Amino acid sequence: MSNSIESNPILNRLPKHLLQFIKPQNYADYSAIDQAVWRYVMRKNVDFLKTVAHESYIDGLKQTGVLVDSIPNMYGMNRILKDIGWAAVAVDGFIPPNAFMEFQAYNVLVIASDIRQLEHIGYTPAPDIIHEGAGHAPIIANPEYAEYLRRFGEIGCKAISSAKDHELYEAVRYLSIIKEAPNTDEKAIAFAEKKVEDLQNNMGEPSEMALIRNLHWWTVEYGLIGTLENPKIYGAGLLSSIGESAWCMTDDVKKLPYTIEATYKDFDITKPQPQLFVTPDFAHLSLVLEEFANTMAVRKGGLSGVTKLIRSEALGTVELSTGLQISGVFTHVIEAKGNPIYIQTSGETALSYREKELVGHGKSTHKNGFGLPIGKLKGINLAIEAMSPRDLRAYNIYEEKNVTLEFEGGITVSGDIITGKRNLQGKIILISFNKCTVKHGDTVLFKPEQGIYDMAIGKNIVSAFSGPADLNSFDLITHVPSSKTIHIEKTSGQQKLETLYQQVRDYREGKNRTISRTKVLEALIENHPTDWLLPVELYELAFIGNETKLCEAILNHLETIKQNKPEVGRLIDDGLGIVMKKIKVD
Repeated sequence: MSNSIESNPILNRLPKHLLQFIKPQNYADYSAIDQAVWRYVMRKNVDFLKTVAHESYIDGLKQTGVLVDSIPNMYGMNRILKDIGWAAVAVDGFIPPNAFMEFQAYNVLVIASDIRQLEHIGYTPAPDIIHEGAGHAPIIANPEYAEYLRRFGEIGCKAISSAKDHELYEAVRYLSIIKEAPNTDEKAIAFAEKKVEDLQNNMGEPSEMALIRNLHWWTVEYGLIGTLENPKIYGAGLLSSIGESAWCMTDDVKKLPYTIEATYKDFDITKPQPQLFVTPDFAHLSLVLEEFANTMAVRKGGLSGVTKLIRSEALGTVELSTGLQISGVFTHVIEAKGNPIYIQTSGETALSYREKELVGHGKSTHKNGFGLPIGKLKGINLAIEAMSPRDLRAYNIYEEKNVTLEFEGGITVSGDIITGKRNLQGKIILISFNKCTVKHGDTVLFKPEQGIYDMAIGKNIVSAFSGPADLNSFDLITHVPSSKTIHIEKTSGQQKLETLYQQVRDYREGKNRTISRTKVLEALIENHPTDWLLPVELYELAFIGNETKLCEAILNHLETIKQNKPEVGRLIDDGLGIVMKKIKVD
């Protein structure tokens, strides 16, 4: 981990391969405009959400160190989050879904540390610190929800993706980046949107990751809680959107009871959601999650699990009934009567037991792939894994014996037995052969010249999941994003505008009371006539200071902006409304 990233006991538990996604927050990079954007969104959201958000939200803001007036410093957040058993790290935009889920499994929130532009203050398709910090963080102060989030990560990171999932992830990441980036050509955005749309329409059968991502979207991101007639907001996407949080409460958005059926409801990340799902309570979320987990290969195994791994074209693991785990890229399966009878990996493969690599059976030993028969021996009711040493001798499965083993599915293994390995429960999990030939009918699957054949033992496949059994078996530090968040060099005009924002912020915080707000307004009108947020902040100070003439001048300027840019009229009115409401409360 970088020296500029402050660690803690929770972050110290993260496996090495997750550290590649973490970056320093670089708090000094936030401009005064960024701080004003955060302040506007938070003031508006907190004002509105205190009546429509789940009761955990407002309390959670305090418990997680999220302030209304300043972008949270993640290291300060972590000192508070540790009291509820969580931590936060900064990342660059979207990270791969499996990695995102795995962070959650370790009680770590990933927070995209960039913040949306002023032009996208209402909503951004790119993850940003408003969405992550002000949306996700507060609700985890609720213990039931926090456990749901952790458990979701634990299950989700085992979900098997398809090869197309990764292509879609990269396309969505790129689209979110260019839509948030300043001055992006509209044709480029349209082209990227078309690519995402085409991919979404041609995904084929949805993978486990695609399905569980739907559940994540309709709960963690866009979930409602309570009754259909009077729901409250808990989803981070709604909590962080000043537009959609209000719109979702109207009758224009259909409210549906949250069930396992939400798994099959796709979403469009670039548009407001036409329907939302309402859970009666946080405990119900876990019930649906477990119901979905029961459909996953990690719990079902079998032929379908192997098939999913083959389709993924990525590193995965199967676990046999003996507990032996084979990790690699699965490429082939032979089946009979709906059951796998032989499976094959290509390239580097590792064998593990209870998530710990077996000594002498890492990827350097099995660098050219690994094949294994599945099932029981033909004509013998007792599975090999259950045979005692006496049983093995009776069936001539004994060291230094030449033997031919014929499996029920038609696989034969012939060779000289070297030795075997047993697990802690006494089940034999591996038998090694010399001068071995493995065949299926007339097809040769392994030849003597290939060396020692380590025959994995298991009468069936009990689990199949994404990633390796032992995280140390493979080099997983390989992530290179195809697109990076765009940061353009600021013009002198932008820098001067930031200086004006900083002067107003310094005045409000009492750091410099000599600043003339009138001169700031004059500079805005002359050099930045379309900027609306700083005049709103100036109006707040003038109103508090009872400066009637300055208030009138600011309001006149804001009216001019509304006439020239009607699309920001609602934002201006809402900002002024927040000022008036706050003054009345104070």
